[in-house]
Amino acid sequence: MLTESQSFLLKDGRKAMLRSPQEKDVPGLLDYLLISSKETDFIIRYPEECKKYTPEGESQWIKTMNSSENAAVLVCEIDGKIAGNCEISRSPMLKTRHRASIGIALLSEFWGQGIGTKMFQKLIRIAESWEEVTQLELEFIEGNARARALYEKMGFRIASVHPNAIRLKDGSFRNNYLMIRKMN
Repeated sequence: MLTESQSFLLKDGRKAMLRSPQEKDVPGLLDYLLISSKETDFIIRYPEECKKYTPEGESQWIKTMNSSENAAVLVCEIDGKIAGNCEISRSPMLKTRHRASIGIALLSEFWGQGIGTKMFQKLIRIAESWEEVTQLELEFIEGNARARALYEKMGFRIASVHPNAIRLKDGSFRNNYLMIRKMN
């Protein structure tokens, strides 16, 4: 689904734009995917797994997401650079149509600038436009205190834990948490 663009100021005074992705964003999105996967273990992919993402695939993904009635993607652009993106999607199935899933990630150089809060506010407004949605859901990996604090600030609460859901290259395991936010 296409969304209306929204500009806002970062905490450091720079201007940011939240908007639906466009074809011109493909190179920036591919760079963002690779860079973000190198910066933290809290993203589900490793850098070498980003090889599967191609310009053609990203282009098709943008078209699919922008034309969907059950999903929306936003990119955050700052000074011509993709700083991050977020996504919300709901199932087309009647039994689970009341649930919408959220995913969000930012490049580390943009952490702490208020982008995550703006993204969540916009995603919540999208969810509110879907009459059937009564519950928002997301997952986070154990140890991601920064993300957890943002999610709790936005009204999400831990609903369950999936023990040892993530296995890192060093052989260590991390739990994965499901968080839920009830809609009004």
